[in-house]
Amino acid sequence: MSGKRWLLLSDGARPTEDIYFLKSVAPHLRSEGHDVGRLDVRSWRWRLARWVLSRQMGANLVICRSLPVYALRWLERQRDLFGRIVYLVDDDIPAAAEDEGLPAAYRQRMARLAEMQPRWLALADVVVTCSERLAASLAGRHADVRVLTPPLIAPLPDLAHFETAGAGPGEWRLGFHGTRAHLADLQHIASALIRVHDERPAVSLEVMMGRHTPPELRGLERLTAPDARSWKAFRRYQQQHRLHIGLAPLLDSAFNRGKSFIKFLDISAMGGVGIYSRRAPYTDIVEDGVTGLLVDDTSQAWHDALHYLCDNPETTRHMAENAAQVARQRGDSAQAVAFWRRLSSGN
Repeated sequence: MSGKRWLLLSDGARPTEDIYFLKSVAPHLRSEGHDVGRLDVRSWRWRLARWVLSRQMGANLVICRSLPVYALRWLERQRDLFGRIVYLVDDDIPAAAEDEGLPAAYRQRMARLAEMQPRWLALADVVVTCSERLAASLAGRHADVRVLTPPLIAPLPDLAHFETAGAGPGEWRLGFHGTRAHLADLQHIASALIRVHDERPAVSLEVMMGRHTPPELRGLERLTAPDARSWKAFRRYQQQHRLHIGLAPLLDSAFNRGKSFIKFLDISAMGGVGIYSRRAPYTDIVEDGVTGLLVDDTSQAWHDALHYLCDNPETTRHMAENAAQVARQRGDSAQAVAFWRRLSSGN
């Protein structure tokens, strides 16, 4: 087992790289004698990356989500120089390209990636996905598709912030920290958020979308809408800020069906309990009323769930404690390490 070489070829997908490999698994592999590195293959960096790669005969490679076309062409020509190649993907890229509910620029970018994806799949010995449903969507396109659910790479805080929940204006902190790819999901529950904000002065809302925050929410008195942060800055922010209730709406779409339960881990990392759409992947990890609330896709259901949590602070805190315990168990990096050990050994 010792002495294996792993190189992750980066096209800039830092969250995926860190969650599924660099921050969760790589430190353990290094401690066992493996040599693990990251090569940025974008733009002007490619010349140096190519020089490094040409001197890494037998190394195992990880392609994370995508590769620039020039790197792909070189790798196709030089495939025999390397050991196993793993293609790691955490989104249904073709579904994103076709989803009219997503921002146009995002769809265009996904369309370009979808066109290239068959070539990345052809290079790979193994495809690693984040959920059973994403694996199923790729099963007909590759002979060896495996599932690695997201490991927890953030520390879990204490829940001391619950001691003042609802004690004054804005002291019930609600948070939505999704990307613009989930703008339609947020808009679907906006009317419920407005009603609860107006009915409960103790409620405040944070939406990390900056200028992309839905217009109907921008005028709320107790709304903060910080700009989206870089991945590194978001990880710092996540460790420094606390929320009581996390919001994870997820409409039924082909793109959303491929999602992982990463939001469950994110909400726990900020000390909260989540309200989730009643569908996979959340039904795979959330026990309704015990580790979070599962709700239907109606404004009234979200409105009632928010009132329930605010009306029952002790129950809400207890649910947050339970959720943290599940996050530790299901997000235990030891499982991810064992997964990559099997890949290292050729199994």
